[in-house]
Amino acid sequence: MSELISYHLEDGIATLTLSNGKVNAISPDVITAFNAALDQAVTDRAVVIITGTPGILSGGYDLKVMTSGPKEAVALVTAGSTLARRLLSHPFPVIVACPGHAVAKGAFLLLSVDYRIGVDGPFSIGLNEVQIGMTMHHAGIELARDRLRKSAFHRSVINGEMFNPQSAVDAGFLDLVVSAEELQGAALAAARQLKKINMTAHKNTKLKVRKALLETLDNAIIQDQELLV
Repeated sequence: MSELISYHLEDGIATLTLSNGKVNAISPDVITAFNAALDQAVTDRAVVIITGTPGILSGGYDLKVMTSGPKEAVALVTAGSTLARRLLSHPFPVIVACPGHAVAKGAFLLLSVDYRIGVDGPFSIGLNEVQIGMTMHHAGIELARDRLRKSAFHRSVINGEMFNPQSAVDAGFLDLVVSAEELQGAALAAARQLKKINMTAHKNTKLKVRKALLETLDNAIIQDQELLV
């Protein structure tokens, strides 16, 4: 599929592997590759597993793009928020197999899918925007508000608190933590289980459950464009 997002289809399960440098930065090209891979997964009617490289899912947006100018930053954030919205409404189940760190946009990927598996270890998961001097964008706030526990939401978004994999389960970033050696098997087992459900019912129920969130995100994306331009 792409050097940035590899695509492996087997037995109705599409594994999308992000590989973009040391921290798997989310760049415009990565988002383009993500969308192409998701298009293919819809064509293949596949359950999706998103993963990264050993030790990291993603460290967030490409800082070279984010600091190159307001127009470039707005475009990248808009594309990233639109990708999150797409994942939330994807017609087939989406799993993230998080192999380590998931920071900023990496953590937002966790908040955009149906099931999240992380690995035990000295890894950081969370939203560090205020730590690095960035005011959280509206779409990010609303996504975190919906998917995190209320107490963790305030600590995460306002304080920039980072979580280890075990505490990330309680916060709402992850659903399950396994050893690094078990991650691939656990993700495949979850995907095989989700393959058994009725996909039409899954899609329709997902859209009902997330109707308010999706509408809120649509408005938030517009707000972010107006605020940042």
